[in-house]
Amino acid sequence: MTFPVLEGKVAIVTGAAMGMGEATAKLFAAAKAKVVVADFNEEKGQAVVEAIRAEGGESAFVKVDISKTEEVQAMVKFAVDTYGQLDVAVNNAALTPDDKPAAEFDEAYWHRLMSVDLTGTALCMKYELQQMLKQGKGGSIINISSVSGFRPQPNNIAYVAAKHGVVGMTKVAAMENGPHNIRVNTVAPGAIDTPMLRGALDQFGFTAEEYAPQLSLLNRFGQPNEIAQASLWLASDASSYVTGTTIHADAGYTSR
Repeated sequence: MTFPVLEGKVAIVTGAAMGMGEATAKLFAAAKAKVVVADFNEEKGQAVVEAIRAEGGESAFVKVDISKTEEVQAMVKFAVDTYGQLDVAVNNAALTPDDKPAAEFDEAYWHRLMSVDLTGTALCMKYELQQMLKQGKGGSIINISSVSGFRPQPNNIAYVAAKHGVVGMTKVAAMENGPHNIRVNTVAPGAIDTPMLRGALDQFGFTAEEYAPQLSLLNRFGQPNEIAQASLWLASDASSYVTGTTIHADAGYTSR
């Protein structure tokens, strides 16, 4: 779905320098949104903007560490200053899952991961909601969780806890902001072929062919664009009666 379902809308996508965020930013631009590419990696983020512009889309980059309040506030302000409003946000930025059992987890990495994956997502929602409430025209926020927000995984207690938290706070925000026509939903990806997943495979010594059937009823990893399509539907008016829910884009992993 790449027809102009987001024409006239302004969208922020965090973690948009690579992987699912990059695919989402590019798809939203193809659907005629004006897209703010938000990421900590300036070089790769600017490359995504240039790729969007090369295809005739409208996009601008803002550098952000979503764990820092002032940078999140500046991100939202940048979107409004640049394009005049904020209609859609995809809160996708996250750190790589931890890799220790519960009895041995790295406390320093726990705090760092929580500051981005949970607190950072909450901060993004907070200031995106404030802008949408100020505008008084509604909006759509999509928080990216994970299958780990529904099925526990061994050896990544921090990531599992954070992604469960993303689902819970999405529901709270949906309850509070439904009367203002601001919809808040979650996409929970399964095993998606991104640099993060490839790094995890290398770390644990698995090949894609060996591991994919354990995580997918379709016996393959998903592609970033397949997650972007779920976010596009939630961002568009086609999903106008959908809020407080989760799209499980996981090839049936959580159905087993």
